[in-house]
Amino acid sequence: MSDDDKQIPSVWARPRKERQQPLLTRESIVAEAVRLLDEEGADNLSMRRLGSRLGAGATSLYRHVASKDELLELALDAVYGELPLPGTGEWRETVTEVARAMRATILRHPWLAAKLGEAGLAYLGPNMLRQSEFMLGVMEDAGFPLDEADQAVTTVTAFVVGISTSEAAWLSMVARSGQSEEEVAEKLWPAAEQAVRDYPRLRARYAAQKSGGTSGNNQDSFEYGLQRVLDGLQARLG
Repeated sequence: MSDDDKQIPSVWARPRKERQQPLLTRESIVAEAVRLLDEEGADNLSMRRLGSRLGAGATSLYRHVASKDELLELALDAVYGELPLPGTGEWRETVTEVARAMRATILRHPWLAAKLGEAGLAYLGPNMLRQSEFMLGVMEDAGFPLDEADQAVTTVTAFVVGISTSEAAWLSMVARSGQSEEEVAEKLWPAAEQAVRDYPRLRARYAAQKSGGTSGNNQDSFEYGLQRVLDGLQARLG
């Protein structure tokens, strides 16, 4: 060993190593959890796996988030922060804009719809509260009393989440396959054709959809259902 390689046995003489692990915060943990959920799905969310992605041990994460369930609540609320609060305008246009944004958010984060009902007190998160307060105000300004405004918001939300859940599940399956929607649909078609052979109306619908992808049909179904829900709410105001 050369003289240059010899180290003086003192902490003050040894060069200080730069911190390799980035400083953990609740915000950075939640942001990485959302990325993990988007890329790998909810079944693969664990504190150990998340810690590995962050270059930290699970114990370090528990200093900021008490459990996986709390982490899921935080991730849900973070995603809700992506929803818009549109400028004031005609109530139906505003609700349509928010509903479309909610569907788009669910399709960006396919785990969201399935986990909304499992997230304990997630509805007390700041982003969810802000969105709920905004939507209640829109409905109340439209003419609904506050209790019915709450029911109206719940109805619209239930429709969006319900119709988007199966679409998100389909997109998750396509993503796991590593193929395009068209490729997966083409491979599934023989099984679907066989399944509906004794049901003429379903057979006709499947045949009509065979030549196109699912995205356009899903969009049309969403718009149709949303406008019928809003027709019913508008009738109540009348």
